[in-house]
Amino acid sequence: MPSTSSPAPAPPLPPVLIVTSGGLEHGGGIGRMIGYMLDGWVDRSDAPAWRVLDTRGPRVDAKAPFRFLGALLALMVAAPRRPLLHVHIAGRGSTVRKIIVGWSARLLGLPMVLHLHDYNYRAFCDALPGWALALVRALFRRARRVIVLGHGDAALVHERFGVAAERIAVMPNAVRAPAAPVTREAAPLVQILFLGRLSERKGVPELIAALADPALAALPWHATLAGDGDLDRYRAQARAAGVAGRLAFPGWLDRGATEALLRAADILVLPSHDEGMAMSVLEGLASGTCVICTPVGALAEVIEDDVSGMLVRPGDVAGLTQALAAAIADPARRARLGDAGAALFHRRFEARGYAERMLALYRQALE
Repeated sequence: MPSTSSPAPAPPLPPVLIVTSGGLEHGGGIGRMIGYMLDGWVDRSDAPAWRVLDTRGPRVDAKAPFRFLGALLALMVAAPRRPLLHVHIAGRGSTVRKIIVGWSARLLGLPMVLHLHDYNYRAFCDALPGWALALVRALFRRARRVIVLGHGDAALVHERFGVAAERIAVMPNAVRAPAAPVTREAAPLVQILFLGRLSERKGVPELIAALADPALAALPWHATLAGDGDLDRYRAQARAAGVAGRLAFPGWLDRGATEALLRAADILVLPSHDEGMAMSVLEGLASGTCVICTPVGALAEVIEDDVSGMLVRPGDVAGLTQALAAAIADPARRARLGDAGAALFHRRFEARGYAERMLALYRQALE
């Protein structure tokens, strides 16, 4: 007779230590990504016990080395429970800290998943001396699985570090769906939103120059540039360009304030020169906002020009001006692109599906 018994349930996952710089609140886009993943584990019976280990603290300062030592001590205290380490890594100081974490994991016999987030890790590695690159290569090769944001980083990890293709997982970032549907009423001013660190890499000088172009002067808009960075510098640029009265610089905002801005925004703009996969673009898609960005990093694998957003070349002030003017002047186009972006989000970038895929990847890493 055929068996009618149900398949045995999968064994429970061990505790997971999520190792990252800055934790959830001060870890920038990586911290937000981890927070969205943890949201997706709520009410799941197969989700592991977890803890976030902050290896840096809110910023790099005199206390940062002591915070790192505290994280290593917490790792050693947790070791008898045989946790799985989910280690988030970027370039520069993050790589130095994670090499030490990787050696600690090896000495303690703990399995490790390495998660690469960086706007240009290839350039970082190109600048390393041979001995330092060997340490990075050893770290990646020791990981049970390596998670990357796009196919460019997958090629880097496979070709430069020698990680077998079957141990590399391409997992684009994901964000939480809005708590309630976003509806946009016609308003006298089109709301433009930038989210991220105010810097040259993020294209902020070009954005302010584009907003100051005469082609936008007669159009109805207001822009909010939200994030940390050199706010004084960019406020001064806005004053010199004559658009300070139409720009707001609220500084770094928490998730609640960011979500409120996204709900009110008509256009999400991010003219970056380098990105891994910008969380702000995914958040713009999730809220049905018309996205204008550059095809850099894994964003080139996400946004299709004039289908799910508008693409401009990095550093192209004239092209950015033209895209902004077109989006401001054409509400039907904004709505079409926003709807297509929201559909793309639900297909590929919703946090609950991401959280489920991560649990499956943990099980693969432990097999």
